[in-house]
Order: sequence, then C-alpha cells, then structure tokens
Amino acid sequence: KMGNAESNAYQNHLSRFLPEEQSDIDGLFDTLSGSSGSSGAKNAKAAKKTVTLAALQASQFAHTREPLPEAMTARLYNGMKSIDLPGKSVGLSEQIAKEQFVIFMSNLLKGNADEKISIIMRMIAKTGGPLKGKQIQEFTEDLITSVVHVLSYRKELKGWSLENTRDSSSGVKALASELLSELKLTDGTKPVGSLLLESSFDQSAIEDWVYRVPQISVFLSVVIRQGLHVLHSLPDQTNDILNLLPHCKGIKGRGVVSLFDIPAIIYINSHLPAEMQHKWQLLFSSRLHGESFSQLCAHLVNKGPCIVIIRDSDGFIFGGFASHSWEVKPQFQGDNRCFLFSVFPTLAVYTYTGYNDHYMYLNHGQQTMPNGLGMGGQHGYFGLWIDSDYGKGHSKAKPRCTTYNSPQLSAKEDFTLDAMEVWAVGDAPESAGRKGKKSILDVDPQAQALLEMAGKSRQSEGLREPMEEDEGDE
Repeated sequence: KMGNAESNAYQNHLSRFLPEEQSDIDGLFDTLSGSSGSSGAKNAKAAKKTVTLAALQASQFAHTREPLPEAMTARLYNGMKSIDLPGKSVGLSEQIAKEQFVIFMSNLLKGNADEKISIIMRMIAKTGGPLKGKQIQEFTEDLITSVVHVLSYRKELKGWSLENTRDSSSGVKALASELLSELKLTDGTKPVGSLLLESSFDQSAIEDWVYRVPQISVFLSVVIRQGLHVLHSLPDQTNDILNLLPHCKGIKGRGVVSLFDIPAIIYINSHLPAEMQHKWQLLFSSRLHGESFSQLCAHLVNKGPCIVIIRDSDGFIFGGFASHSWEVKPQFQGDNRCFLFSVFPTLAVYTYTGYNDHYMYLNHGQQTMPNGLGMGGQHGYFGLWIDSDYGKGHSKAKPRCTTYNSPQLSAKEDFTLDAMEVWAVGDAPESAGRKGKKSILDVDPQAQALLEMAGKSRQSEGLREPMEEDEGDE
C-alpha cells in the first residue's frame, strides 16, 4: 500500500539519527508546525502537522536579527519542498510534511553526494536542473554569507569577530569564486570568467562538484545545524565543523583589525595540516610591534609553524604558510607542507611542485647571502620575499614560482609593504613555552646569525619567553 511505502522511506531516514537526535528533530518540527497558525491547533492531531515558508521565516525572527539571511531560509524551504513523497502530487502543496522535513535533514546531514544532489539543485533553483553557472554562483555566495552570519549570530567565531577581521563581503565573493573554479562541464573542461556564469551544468556536473568540493556539504551542515538550531550540540561523526574556524588568540582587545576576513580564515585553515587547524595565535603585527625586521624576527623565530600575511601598498593581500619554526640561517628550511596563498583580489592556495626544496628562508645581518624572509623560487627571485630593509619586497614568478607554482602575488613585482601579520598555528613548540628570560638572540637576530657563522653553540637556545596566552579568548 502507498501508506506503507511512505512510512518505510520515512522510517529508514529516521533510523539514521540517534534517539536523542530524533527527539531534537521532532522538537524542531513541532515548534515550526506549531507556529504555522493557531487556528488548527485544536485539531492538530486530526490534521497532519505541516510547516510553511512563513513559519520557517517566523522561526528566524527570535531576538532582533535572524540567525539566517532571508534568502537562505527560502532556499532551505525549497529544498524541503522538493522531497517527493509516494502518492503526493509534487510541487502543488506549499506545506512541508514531517516526512519531507525528516528526509531533507537525513539527506543533507547524513547522506552521500548522490542523496544531497537533487535537494541542492532545488535549493539553487526551484525548477531543478540544468543550472546556469550564475545561479550556482549566487547559491554559493548565499551559502558562505549564511555561514559567516550564523556563526557570528550564535557566537561561534571562537575569538574572531566581524570587528577584528577585514570586511567579509569581498571574502565571500573570493571564496565562492575559488569553489566555483572546480566546476567541470561534461567534456571535463573547467570554464572560467563570464563563460562559467553562462554555461549550463546538469545534475551529474553538480554531483561531481559537490563530491570534489567538501566545503559545500560542510557549509550546508553548519547552516542547518546552527541556523535551525538542531543537532548543533550533539557529537558528530565528523570533525569538519570542529575545525572550520580555529580558536583565535592574541588579537582581542588590542584594537587591531586583521588582514584576514572570515571566509579566508576558513579557507586557509582547511589547507593546514589537520593537527594545526584548531588554534591561531597572533605573534606579530606591524601595527602593534612596529615596522622593523628585527622586531619581526624577534616575534617569529622558534615559535613553531606559522602563517605570514602581507598587504602591499596597492591593496593586494597574500602570504605563506611555514610548516616549521623559522630559524635565522643561510640555508633553505621547511618541508613540502609549506604553501603560498593569495587572499585579495583572489583567494587561492599554491602548494609545492616537487621542482626544488626552497620552501622557506630567513637570514639577517650577513654580507654574502641575501638578508630577509623568503618562500619559494630562489635567491633574488622568490615567490614571496620581504627584505631585511623592512618595507620592501618582491614576488617574482614569470610565469610561475618554481617551488609552489604560484603566480605573482603582489600587484607589482617589486612591492612596498603596507602591513604584515604573523600567526602561529597549532600548539606552541616546547621551547617556546618554557619559562625564562628573553634571550639576546631574540632581541638581536644579528647576534644569532653571527654566532651561527662562527660555529658557536647557542647556550641560550631554549631560554625563551613563554608565549602570551590571552585570557578569555575562548
């Protein structure tokens, strides 16, 4: 019988959730259907409960601003409405039945790419496929905007805030553009620019994209869990959401606005080794510590893996991830986990090519070797270079940096530095956490370099000041 088929599909989907998850979802549905009009409340048992778009939107107005932007609420509604139930005429009813609601939650939160895809297509456009690139772009931008909005609303930004980071609007477009660059046409080519926006993509192309770009599923999960406030506090099988944003240390209350925006932090963090994704700590900011190469070295040497980010005088923002503690020495250092990246005007990560091992370089106060901080390429021709004569740098890549395959990152090949930050990622190395007086080597990297050249052992190594932990940043 039709009724049985309906309840079987429903039961199968329901069984994906743990008992406490089921009651969470039941509770949400009851709340939403209860708010869809009190007139039928008395007969609620007689008539099957349903949810309308108005009820879904009404659930969002708790407090002064809603957890999700209106456009995303409408997209979620279209996704729920698109679930076909046996014996139910498709698309005619504006009401969402409980079965549709549960299957929607099950497919998007617990399903595979195949199960997610038809819902996502209806969330992108009510009609389903084929979809224009422009429609996919609008959906992706809405999705990223909603993630930033809901994390801020639920106070889940982990010490970051919309006040201590760069405005997210350009970051939303940049991240959407980077994720869309993975869209492929049926012949396997990746269209770019206006061609991408005009191209049509069928269901298999979207499925392939969602499969290869895990951020789409992660972002949808965050929007549903945090936006509808369901399953958000229950342990999940995946840690995707756990390290979506790292805990931020060292910026709170210091009146500094980071060069990063929230979408860029999410994106760059996802490229770090997994064990480094949980925490970032501000080590150096040219606005806090001054524009001096000695100060830079003092704050970054022997502090563990870090991210260097720079804005040039033309407004381009870019940088690199160093997988090892920086040391002042005349040799290249690091390993193949290092990468270069761009944040503005485009968001992208450039990983090692295998061509050479010129990952990272830091030298100071030497006559014969270049003095400065560099990543990728070679002496005089780095993918990213900050001169020890602080304020000057270059990004030479014609056509690409040999080590990282990155293009020129700065607006001009030789650039003037406008601002710079260094963030330690992951847990501080043992040596950095030891109590002790500040070493002369930290204050004066030149002394350190001279000692190294003379082959003297460094007695004060390890006597480092402890890294400052900010109180109440959690």
